[in-house]
Amino acid sequence: MIRSKTIANGIVRAVFILAFTCLFFVFLYTIQSILIYILIAIIISLIGRPLVIFFRKYLKLNTGIAVIITLLLISAIFSGIFLLFIPILSEQGQLLSEVNLIDLNTNLNKLNSQISEYFHIEEVNLVDIIKESNISNFLNLKSLPTAVNSLFSGFGSLLIGLFSVLFIAFFLLKDSKLLEKSLLVFAKKKEHETKFRHALETIKELLSRYFLGLLLQVFILFILYTIVFSVFDVNNAIAVALIAAIFNLIPYVGPLMGCAFVLILTTTSHLGEDFSTVILPKLGYILLGYIIIQLIDNFINQPFIFGNSVKSHPLEIFLVILIFGASMGIGGLIIAVPAYTVIKVIAKEFLSKYKVVKQLTKEI
Repeated sequence: MIRSKTIANGIVRAVFILAFTCLFFVFLYTIQSILIYILIAIIISLIGRPLVIFFRKYLKLNTGIAVIITLLLISAIFSGIFLLFIPILSEQGQLLSEVNLIDLNTNLNKLNSQISEYFHIEEVNLVDIIKESNISNFLNLKSLPTAVNSLFSGFGSLLIGLFSVLFIAFFLLKDSKLLEKSLLVFAKKKEHETKFRHALETIKELLSRYFLGLLLQVFILFILYTIVFSVFDVNNAIAVALIAAIFNLIPYVGPLMGCAFVLILTTTSHLGEDFSTVILPKLGYILLGYIIIQLIDNFINQPFIFGNSVKSHPLEIFLVILIFGASMGIGGLIIAVPAYTVIKVIAKEFLSKYKVVKQLTKEI
């Protein structure tokens, strides 16, 4: 009788835990946009943390003023990046407004014939491909009112998101212990709290260096791309260089996407010109410059910046990125290194008795 009652209680408890877990994940899914705001705010606070420390330690500023100046600087940087995109959008919009469909059809067919003749391959009907793709729907004027409404709706959501992120980031930077206090509720014992605090401090330090390293990587690539694209007269070289550099935030796949973007933009900017004497040489020089820059980034920038920032071997980082990418796609590629860094720090604090953990975390 007692055994039956124990089993029944165990089943009821298991059902309750399962139901609670399901409700918890449904709740997280419902507030996913808020979680994204919090995540972005945490990243901004990690990037701004060294600046706040600098302003407080060396300029003797009040914490609140130091945080405000830091957020203003970060906002100014991102606003400047956004403003660099305007020339490309403006130029492409002007080209769309002035496009002559007959001339466009002629130029595409001419380019298609020249490519096929040069490489001795069968012609592909580019016009039919465009018609069958979503590009034709995008250019459909009937969808313009819907697109305008979506644009205004998205702009409103963007403003709310920006305000939320800056508001959360302000308090995370102002009270550096706020995140720690929130997470300490999961620590059961006092000795666990000490380990938890140490782990959080280490995570904040490593991730701050990692995200600053990312900014440094993007800045170096931006400078190198700008030089190459300016030399070979790519339209809006500075803005295109910035976009190509930002693509590199996605490991391995990003540089390929950036390269494709630059080559396509260069090709469309010279429609109607001779393929073999104008377009192909320009694409070749740009591609060669792009490859040289990627080699510099892969063999000099990344090992130096990321090896020192997250204290991991380049081969270790490579395997982690592959695993996260294979299991979670592009999102996994982006979060691989910071997620792995968090896992390593927590493992060192709570699982240091295992030999494999000691070996992987000996540099931390």
